[in-house]
Amino acid sequence: MSADIRKAIRRVTGSVVALGFAATFSTAALAVDPVNIRIASDTAGVPHPAAIAMELFAEKVKEAIPGSEVRTYFASSLYKIPEAVEAMTEGNLEMVWAQFGKTAVVDPYMNVVIGPQLMTTPGAINSLDQFETFRMLVDRFDKVHKVKLFGSAHLSFYMGAGGRQRLISPDDFAGKKIRSMGPAENAMLSAFGASPTTMAFGDVPSALQTGVIDGLLTSLGGFNTTKDQAPFFTVAGINGIVGDYYWVGASKKWWNGLKDDQRAILEPLIIGEMLPWAKRANWCNDKQLIDRFGTTDPTKPGIYILKPEENQKLAATMGTATQDWIKKNTPKGAHQWVDTFVKEAKALSAAHPPGTSWLEETDCKQLQPYFAKFKKK
Repeated sequence: MSADIRKAIRRVTGSVVALGFAATFSTAALAVDPVNIRIASDTAGVPHPAAIAMELFAEKVKEAIPGSEVRTYFASSLYKIPEAVEAMTEGNLEMVWAQFGKTAVVDPYMNVVIGPQLMTTPGAINSLDQFETFRMLVDRFDKVHKVKLFGSAHLSFYMGAGGRQRLISPDDFAGKKIRSMGPAENAMLSAFGASPTTMAFGDVPSALQTGVIDGLLTSLGGFNTTKDQAPFFTVAGINGIVGDYYWVGASKKWWNGLKDDQRAILEPLIIGEMLPWAKRANWCNDKQLIDRFGTTDPTKPGIYILKPEENQKLAATMGTATQDWIKKNTPKGAHQWVDTFVKEAKALSAAHPPGTSWLEETDCKQLQPYFAKFKKK
């Protein structure tokens, strides 16, 4: 393929569209060889925003490169994330969409970018790919795991704590058995005096119903699933309870084996369209759930967002519990990066206050056709 054609492809596909995936250009004359891609993910399937983004990406790849096949495997149905990373290193898997925290099982350095009360604004979270800490992880995965990191994506901004009673202060958590999402969250819950219990989400509703646990940490989507058993859901602002993110990457063995014209089409679709679309969809998914179930009265069921002074009590009690846990469970070489990330996260949160991010300007009404198309039946 000529340099002029490659430039044309980048012009057409490289622009970030405001609402959805760009219309795909005609490729009949380009004669690009088909690609076969498997994407292993730990997200739930549709209508999860990330899952919709992956399904749209699959559609666009098939349109842009006729004859291609893209298969997505949700909820770790193909590989759990640590095994998926190893499979990519060996060239036995093409792509992954995964949480940093879950990836830390295979590389503890991935824990350095997680933790609550750090990146607390949409603008800060959208800046993660520019962090020195993130660039270190990109370089590390390139050299150690032979994995190309394309960029980061968002979990729910409003991960929170649900229960049969409202959980607001550290005293409300004390003595209660709370379902945790992972070891890093266990450190926070322990600082509040709770008894953390790591549990697969599928077991949570019955555990709440029978009193095996008193509450849970989860996303707004998780609250929507368990609101009958845990009707009081508390959010400590953006990233106030859980701070974790997704990363999207590919096997370098597979990626480097592609032809130039294939990579010239795929990379703009991943970086310029799939990831920005997923971020907007995640933002709108959160917003529609808060609009539907939000409450300003903590005595009533629903999603309650803590007032700043209430949030500060949790932050003061938690202190550096998460960072201390990460340092205890990572090599010494990672410790400086734990501190670097904290500084970067707080600085970028201050530099990008609420209301200053392009994400917050999203017209969510125009994404509704996508949510409707992929609505779970």
